[in-house]
Amino acid sequence: MRQFTVKVPCTSSNIGPGFDVVGLSLSLYLTLKVTIDSNQSNKSPILSYTGQGADEAPLDAYQNLTTRCALYVLRCAGISSFPVGISIKVHNEVPFGRGLGSSGAAVIAGILLGDALGNLKLSKERLLDHALMIERHPDNVTAALIGGFVGSYLLDLSPEDTTAKAVPLSEVLPEYPPDAGEQWGKDPPAPPRGIGHFIRFGWAPEIKVIAIIPHFEVSTAKARSALPDSYSKQDLVFNLQRLAVLTTALARSPPDVGLIFQAMQDRVHQPYRKHLIPGLPTILASVTPSSHPGLLGICLSGAGPTILALATENEQAIAKTITEEFKKESIECSIEYLHVTTEGAQVTEE
Repeated sequence: MRQFTVKVPCTSSNIGPGFDVVGLSLSLYLTLKVTIDSNQSNKSPILSYTGQGADEAPLDAYQNLTTRCALYVLRCAGISSFPVGISIKVHNEVPFGRGLGSSGAAVIAGILLGDALGNLKLSKERLLDHALMIERHPDNVTAALIGGFVGSYLLDLSPEDTTAKAVPLSEVLPEYPPDAGEQWGKDPPAPPRGIGHFIRFGWAPEIKVIAIIPHFEVSTAKARSALPDSYSKQDLVFNLQRLAVLTTALARSPPDVGLIFQAMQDRVHQPYRKHLIPGLPTILASVTPSSHPGLLGICLSGAGPTILALATENEQAIAKTITEEFKKESIECSIEYLHVTTEGAQVTEE
């Protein structure tokens, strides 16, 4: 019998002006406890779920995102099927559809699961290549895999590799119909090498993270469709200037309140998504360092609706103000007081 644990942190992306560029690894986790027992006869993994989204997660290994990702990794390595006798107990702390990287965590958990099941020992760079064939934006998956405050970009690929990366997702992770046989989706396209590149920035130890999580979902597809197809040069320069300052400012101790607050302003995604999140314009305009000492900055987490606030103190007062603004819109919220995790996704043999 073999047992191991896969543990993946949640993430927040964008962080103000860093749209599709930066990601932050945070202390809510997706955890898989995996047992492989050769005395058992089941050919596909037996899944059980607890925690967030337990009623929504598919328990069929050929429909579940995490196990489909694992099978993709195995098949890219020439291993056509799961080992016999797998059972997986999943505990999830990451709410679905709230801008905290739930799908990115599921993808990274699956990539690491496949690597562990096949004893492949892939490098983190190669694991990221596999993840980016599935989750086509690097910010969340990179932060979940690497940990910390991370910047990432996609490499310009050769025409041949560009074709491979552009393969429809349904061909990378085919959804198995009820009558699927052993041959279904057996030869998926392997990822090109070096799709994504990343660097980890510093993070000042004084900076704490508050996640205010409204009790409704915003789909990533809907949030992306709200964005324009083009931007003015003025707005792009505005974001580039602030992002260049922000990545260094968040690493400096003690934090410079004025510098960080202004550097977290955004003109690329938040203005276009505010209609999806009632109360957001008021929150962004009224919760400031002058009204709430200790606050460093405030922004949408990913596509929302979660609001992320960075602070050195008075976290409860900041959270209370934001939740009260949502209450005016008849929206209830949960609050999580989080810290930035540095270890990234982990596999631990037991």
